[in-house]
Amino acid sequence: MSLLGKLFGISNKAGKSPTPQEAVQKLRETEEMLTKKQEFLEKKIDQETLTAKKHGMKNKRAALQALKRKKRYMTQLQQIDGTLSTIEFQREALENANTNTEVLKNMGFAAKAMKAAHQDLNIDKVDDLMADITEQQEIAQEITNAISSPIGFGDDVDEDELLAELEEMEQEELDRNLLEVEGTSDVPLPNVPSTSLPSRPAKKKEEEDEDDMADLHAWATN
Repeated sequence: MSLLGKLFGISNKAGKSPTPQEAVQKLRETEEMLTKKQEFLEKKIDQETLTAKKHGMKNKRAALQALKRKKRYMTQLQQIDGTLSTIEFQREALENANTNTEVLKNMGFAAKAMKAAHQDLNIDKVDDLMADITEQQEIAQEITNAISSPIGFGDDVDEDELLAELEEMEQEELDRNLLEVEGTSDVPLPNVPSTSLPSRPAKKKEEEDEDDMADLHAWATN
């Protein structure tokens, strides 16, 4: 059994090395055990300190023995601190190694997938394909330009001549309207009738009085 196997209780009879995950787990268990040992030693140190203070100069022998035990406990505690630092460093190194292994494994898997994807492709085929795409795009643009261009005689007509013709037509229309207005000025207007319109007949006095009484009666009965 190797030293690592003896330390972590891993059998190596079949010649198989422990995996990084197994080693990290064992290191964590060891850290937990040593931490509990630290707590135990700290309590013992506190007890021996109280014992030494209790006896003091009254019982020097007992006080000195307590201080000696305290000294041994403190030495063990320092050793455990150093061991924990070493184990922590080793555990972090194993965790990083395990992470790197997984990263490399995944990168290798991706590389195989990329290789499979590019198996039927090469740079010459890609260049030919891009050239075909460019050519077809240029043909499509030429077709679009040809379809959108106007055909016939429309492009040969001078726009200035059309504007001059339009102005001439507008002037002729304006002259025609002026002639019509001048021709209507000689037409005689009808004379105003000399007779006055019949006036509205006035109501008789009796009819007015009857109307006033009817209004008064209607107001009184409301």
